[in-house]
Amino acid sequence: MNNNRVEELGNKIVGVLKTIYDPEIPVDIFELGLIYDVFVSENNDVKILMTLTSPNCPVAETLPVEIEEKVKTLEDVKNAEVEITFDPMWTQDMMSEEAKLELGFL
Repeated sequence: MNNNRVEELGNKIVGVLKTIYDPEIPVDIFELGLIYDVFVSENNDVKILMTLTSPNCPVAETLPVEIEEKVKTLEDVKNAEVEITFDPMWTQDMMSEEAKLELGFL
């Protein structure tokens, strides 16, 4: 698969991630800076490395499943897996300018 197709699929995945919101903060998980990396293999298997706003986040069990299910709906995605990490820990500095503006931090 050439780089353009991988990049195109990556953009579609980001589009899906921007439709998923943290239940406590009215900003999508991508703009919040919760997504650390998106890997797409040659077989179109997707692995998403992400964090949560805190280790005891109320959606720690359900959010990864929701992300996997929504990403799998993309036509080119064979499989999706979400890995949660707390290294580095999430901070408000990881939010996009758009998210900071939305939440009144700017």
